[in-house]
Amino acid sequence: MVKDPKMLTIAVLGGTGKEGSGLVLRWARSGYRVLIGSRSAERAQNKAAELNEILGEALIQGMDNVQAAAEADLVVLSVPYAAHEAILQSVKEQVQGKILVDVTVPLKPPKIRTVYVPPGKAASLEAQALLGKGVRVVAAFQNVGAAHLKELRHSVNCDVLMCGDDAEAKNEVAQLVEAIDGMRAVDAGPLANAVAVEALTPVLLYINKRYKVAGAGIRITGLE
Repeated sequence: MVKDPKMLTIAVLGGTGKEGSGLVLRWARSGYRVLIGSRSAERAQNKAAELNEILGEALIQGMDNVQAAAEADLVVLSVPYAAHEAILQSVKEQVQGKILVDVTVPLKPPKIRTVYVPPGKAASLEAQALLGKGVRVVAAFQNVGAAHLKELRHSVNCDVLMCGDDAEAKNEVAQLVEAIDGMRAVDAGPLANAVAVEALTPVLLYINKRYKVAGAGIRITGLE
């Protein structure tokens, strides 16, 4: 059963970053209990205080990654690819039996606008292999511009492609997607399809630069 939003605790590991903090803001405003995880508890607490000031309420808590993952019902990982494996290793025990939403995109600086396929084919596939069958990994939110998440006055005009091998887990993540005004969840198939979803991000980054836009997103036509 999916918990009522007021009862569900979400940990966003990497919640001090642009994408992570934007998701934190949106979910906290929607009624979820949200924890910011960081390698530095102090940094997480400082970011929580900053976001709480925006919201006008003390809705968000900051702590280190391990504590945040342990306290959460559902864990979201939004970190640079270079930190992906190390952070997963550090919370491997704490995420067992939970859903892990992997937002990570395998970008390879300095060519961040060129698709890079990692050894494991997708960051989320690497996460599933590392964490094992006790964790249900869902790939989602890779193609949402951080600038749109932070602008709370406006809805986020973007579809979110979700890939995963567990239908119930994708249903739970779909509720998180649609808790954010303007977003629509789209089931994009098994976790293997995350190869294509993650690869869209450098394409969108290229479009942003080419057409001088802040955060190009995607919409799937024909679903209305």
